[in-house]
Amino acid sequence: MGFFDKVFSKKADDEQIEDFLNNLDVSEESMYENADALVKPMVLNEDADVAKAIEEMKKGNILLLNIGEMQKRNALKLREYISAMKTVAGQIDGDIARISADRVLVTPSKVKIIKKRGAD
Repeated sequence: MGFFDKVFSKKADDEQIEDFLNNLDVSEESMYENADALVKPMVLNEDADVAKAIEEMKKGNILLLNIGEMQKRNALKLREYISAMKTVAGQIDGDIARISADRVLVTPSKVKIIKKRGAD
């Protein structure tokens, strides 16, 4: 196999991988019927979103909250929202942790987040 064959072959592999990754989130509703819990991405923008998040926590779902826009618009209100969810997480024996600049992970009862920083 020549140099150009290797280069073009790698590009085709990269495209296949990209297609595969792009199609991971394509699914049918019936796939969720037998699940014990769901991982739900949510955007946290307003009071109603907090209520929905708390409801999902109580149902036993794991939440991946996007806080990016709220953080830019109103950091004090965001702090209030996160505090409310932290209180509920404590009441139901769940957990909450920031996992990136724009993302917060919220877990339901009996699911804990390891919050160590750094590599082991």
